[in-house]
This record gives sequence, C-alpha cells and structure tokens, in this order.
Amino acid sequence: MMNSTTHILLIEDDLAVARSLQDGLERDGYLVTWKNSGVQGVVFARDHAPHLIILDVRLPDGSGFDFCRQMRQGGVRQPIIMLTVQKDEMDKVLGLEMGADDYVTKPYGLRELLSRVRAQLRRAYGEFSNTGADLLYAGELVIDRSRGQVARGDQVLNLTPTEFRLLIHLARHAGQALTREQLLEAVWGYDAEVESERTVNVHIRRLREKVEIDPSQPTLILTVPGIGYRLVS
Repeated sequence: MMNSTTHILLIEDDLAVARSLQDGLERDGYLVTWKNSGVQGVVFARDHAPHLIILDVRLPDGSGFDFCRQMRQGGVRQPIIMLTVQKDEMDKVLGLEMGADDYVTKPYGLRELLSRVRAQLRRAYGEFSNTGADLLYAGELVIDRSRGQVARGDQVLNLTPTEFRLLIHLARHAGQALTREQLLEAVWGYDAEVESERTVNVHIRRLREKVEIDPSQPTLILTVPGIGYRLVS
C-alpha cells in the first residue's frame, strides 16, 4: 500500500521535523495528516482510522507512551511507529509494552523511516492479511484473516497488528518450535540482534496476556528453552 489512498497520521510537535516528515511521506505517495499534540492525535485516530500512525514520544501535552496506550484501549488497531529520542532500551521496551508496533530512534534517516512504514503497511494489509486460508485455529481461538480479528467464542480479542501477525505465523506453524530469529524475520523483517530478540519476548508476553486463560501458566504459546516459542497444535 504505497499511494495517495494510504492515510498516515503524524503526531509530532516540532514544526520543522513535522514538515520534513510530511514532505518526505507525501513525496513517497502517502496522504498525511499532521497533529501537533497527543490529545488531537488520539481523537483523530479514533474518528478517522488512518492506515498507520507515526507518534513522537515527547509531546507538549503528555508522553507518547500514554497516548499510544490510550489509542489501543480506545480500539485503534492500526500500526503505530514511535519516534524515540533516546537510545535507552527501556524506552523502546516501554513503547512496545504500550502497544507500539515499531520504533525509530532519533536522529534517523528518512529512508529508514520510509522502509519501516512500508514494512508495517505491507504486513498489516498485505501478505498477512489476505493470503492463504481465511480462518486459522489456535486452541479455542478462531483467527479470521479476512476481518483481521481473533475471537474466543463470542469474545473478540483486541490485538494490535503486530500481535495479530505474530499469532498468524505461530498458527501457520503450529507444533513447530520457532526461534526468535525466525519470528523476527517473518513478522518484523529484521536481522536478529539481542535487542530485537527482546522485542519478540515483549510481544509474546503481551500476546499471552490476551489469548491465554492464565498468562502466568500458558498452555497455548509455549516457551521452548534454548530455541524460542511454539504454539500447540
């Protein structure tokens, strides 16, 4: 999805940075809406459902982490890329914990950001959304790829796009032990690093909190010591 029908919401308070990002994204063919505060961004995301959200961590009216959490709690399921100032790993982990799908550390190159935007759109609306069987099953869960939702009985689970993709990949390889490197390549497209492997751990923990009856004693997504994770067949 790389054309003017793809709508990106940019939440950034720095005018110079926002203009630069908006110009770069629009040159790449995207429709961009810019909001300079977290409150405005959250309201717009809820009301207009953009395809992707770029969210700065440092905003004049609050923390981007809090606004990310508010969007997720409000039912916003589109991919969120966070712009972080620090290289502190805990900042990145916190962003993932709040429901972000990816993060870019300032200073960054426009090419890097565009690459991550394309990857998130491709995974959210491309190969993970409409290829293969429409329905997949994981224990009591029904994964409806055409609708982009997961349900247990009548209950629809509120998964982020990355959690949804991760569950799909695990379900497509049910019974198989997958390494963190394999999950990174399939779901994020990253080369494996220690920091990136922790990204997998964070998302697995969040996914378990939503799909397991008792996340402290998972019976669906199991840890395979020394390897990675396995979804029970």
